[in-house]
Amino acid sequence: MKTHYFSTLIGIFICHLAYSQPQNQIENIIIVTTDGFRWQEVFKGMDASIAKNPKFNQDDSAGIFKKYWAETEQIRRTKLMPFLWNTIAAQGQIYGNRSLGCKVNVSNPYWFSYPGYSELFCGFVDTAINKNDYPANPNTNILEFINKLDGYKGKVAAYCAWDVFDRILNEKRSGFPVICGNDDCGGLEPDQDQRTINKLKKDTYNPFGEEAFDVFTHYAAMAELRLNKPKVLYISYGETDEWAHAGRYKDYLDAAHTVDNWLKDIWNFIQNSNIYKDKTLLIITVDHGRGLKDKWTSHNSKIAESDQIWFGIIGPQIPAKGEITTNIQLYQKQWTQTIADFLGLNFKCEHPVADGFYDVLRK
Repeated sequence: MKTHYFSTLIGIFICHLAYSQPQNQIENIIIVTTDGFRWQEVFKGMDASIAKNPKFNQDDSAGIFKKYWAETEQIRRTKLMPFLWNTIAAQGQIYGNRSLGCKVNVSNPYWFSYPGYSELFCGFVDTAINKNDYPANPNTNILEFINKLDGYKGKVAAYCAWDVFDRILNEKRSGFPVICGNDDCGGLEPDQDQRTINKLKKDTYNPFGEEAFDVFTHYAAMAELRLNKPKVLYISYGETDEWAHAGRYKDYLDAAHTVDNWLKDIWNFIQNSNIYKDKTLLIITVDHGRGLKDKWTSHNSKIAESDQIWFGIIGPQIPAKGEITTNIQLYQKQWTQTIADFLGLNFKCEHPVADGFYDVLRK
C-alpha cells in the first residue's frame, strides 16, 4: 500500500513538472525595426490633417484618403497595418498607445537614430554617443554577446538599410555579419537570388545615397533565413524615416504599409519552417518617435514627443493580450536584457545593463 501511494505521488510530481515546463521553448529571435515610425499612426491610422496639408500630401490627398482613411481609429490603423492588427494583436501584444496610458520611451536625451539603436542593443545610455556620425560603438551589444556563445557562433546576422549600422553594431569587433547600406549580400558565394539582389541594388537609382531601399534589405534578409537559418536575426528598414524627413506623407504611409506586409512574409516563413515554427519570437519596434503637426517630419530633443515609441511582439511564451490598455512605463534600454532573458541568458559586459521587462510580457 505504501509502495503504491509513493508511486502515485511520484507520478503526480512528474506530471506536474512536465505541465509546468514551457510547451514551446524560444530558440530563435527576429528583431525588426522601422526607423522613426510614429506611434500615432500605429494606433490611430493616417492623420487627416497631415494628409490634407499641401506641404506634405504630394498633391495626392485624395489618393491617401482612398487608401487609408476610415471613420474610426481602429479601422484606419488596420487598413494601414493589417498584419500588425489582425495577427500580432490577435496572437501577441502591442505596447505604446499613450492615449490608453501605455507608455514606451527612449531613455537617451537625444531622440534620434544612432543613440536610439545603441540604447536598444546595448541596454544603457552612453551620452557620449550624441551624433549619427559617431565612430564605431565602443559598447558591447547583445548581438555580439550572443554570437560568442556556444551554439550561436555564426548564427547571428544583421541586415540594415542604413550604412551607419556597421558602426552602431561595431561589425569589425562584433564578429557577426552586418549587411548594411549598399553592401552586397551572400558573401563570397552568393546564390542566384543574392546575385540578383546585388545587381539590382547597384543598377537602381537611389535618392538616399548610402542608405539602400528597404526592398533590397528585406529580400537579402529573407535569403539569409532561407540559406543560413540564423538563430538571431536583426532587420532594420529605413524608408519610414527617409520619407518623413522629406515631408512625403503618402510615401511615409506606403513604406509603413509595406513593412507590415514584410512582417507577414517573415511570420509566414517562420510558421512554415520546422526549424522556426513554435520556437521563434518576432519583435517589431522603432529607434525614436517624431514631432506633431508641422513638426512630424523631424525628431530630436527640441521636438516634443519624439522620444515616444512603441513595439509589438508575437511568438511562443507570449500570451495573446493584444493592445495593452493598462498604465505602464517601459523604456527602450530594457530590450537588451529582455532579449537575453527569452534565450535564458544573462547579459553581462563592461557597461551597466538595464533590467528587462520579460516578466511583463510573460504575465
